[in-house]
Amino acid sequence: MPDKQPEPRYLAIGRIVRPHGVRGELRAEILTDYPDRVPTLAQHHRMLYVGQVHRPFTLTGVRFHQDAMLLTFKECTTRDEADALRGALVEILVEDAIPLEEGEYYHFQLIGMHVTTEEGDMLGDIVEVFTPPGANDVFVVHGSRGELLIPAIEDVVIDLDVEAGRVVIRPLPGLLDTV
Repeated sequence: MPDKQPEPRYLAIGRIVRPHGVRGELRAEILTDYPDRVPTLAQHHRMLYVGQVHRPFTLTGVRFHQDAMLLTFKECTTRDEADALRGALVEILVEDAIPLEEGEYYHFQLIGMHVTTEEGDMLGDIVEVFTPPGANDVFVVHGSRGELLIPAIEDVVIDLDVEAGRVVIRPLPGLLDTV
């Protein structure tokens, strides 16, 4: 696979939206598919890493309120300290992530993978993966046809082999048509 990036050391689980109350609690947007795992991290006082410099914070509590996580860190005890973290990503170490099920993947693992049709036509390499609200993942593929958006659905993706760095698709009618 060309330009395969090394696996990241951290995975985002949330983004701090604002302080919650006056004692340093933080309201965070949920960015993980497994928010139910976060309380386990709190029970074991695991470290979470905040912001671009991955500043370590000891997670001492988490609760859920109105589709958000309310986080409590040992090192953040005032509203001003919490406000200073506004907008920062909250991340965990990759090794603290829950093991993936068969057929599951992290988006970063797909970057650089080759995409071909089941007939063997090379379409290009995955340069980005995104998930529109309420929809399936979409692979952004750059190749000789320009940019293609490939929906990651069973009817289209017939083989995804992370180890081999290969995705084989069966294009739906019109999917590969150029404008």
